[in-house]
Amino acid sequence: MIGCYDFCGHYEWTFAWFEELGGHNLVRAYWLEAISQDSQTHAEAEIVGHGIEGMKRYWEHTLAEEAADHVMTATDKVYRIDMHQCPSKGFLIRNGLEQYRDYCDHCMGWIGPMMQKAGFVVDHEHNHRGQCWWEMRQKSDPTPPSAPGTLSGENDVRLLPGWKSDLADTIDHYERATDPDDKTTVS
Repeated sequence: MIGCYDFCGHYEWTFAWFEELGGHNLVRAYWLEAISQDSQTHAEAEIVGHGIEGMKRYWEHTLAEEAADHVMTATDKVYRIDMHQCPSKGFLIRNGLEQYRDYCDHCMGWIGPMMQKAGFVVDHEHNHRGQCWWEMRQKSDPTPPSAPGTLSGENDVRLLPGWKSDLADTIDHYERATDPDDKTTVS
């Protein structure tokens, strides 16, 4: 059995290997089938079955287990995660492991299809340095993503000094998305 951090390096390498073997569509298929539809069925049961309450239960437990530096904010209409330091991306950065072009995309690769099934859309950004934010709301809710600081206050990752810096060339942006390729890149 490999440890959690060893798993992160292997996981990231697997994405690159699949892309080399069968292209981007094979990587997407892996995210959908092996992660979303297989290893994360417990997340789907919580979220499809219980909406925002299920998101709270799933991510409170999972992110605590992963020792993620994060803050969660929830209302009856939106669930938000501010990831101040992702433990798995942080491990990859600290150890110089970068095989796949955007490790962070795998989150949308498995979360997006699950949210679509649950009737939610996702607003999300990541800066490729282990920091990101997520807002999940019902597809029928036309509310745009919150402005920095308005939903999660001082805990909003976009207010951290390192959110945008010379170290991050770009930020990937998803708006009302459920597909890992439905993103734009902003500087």
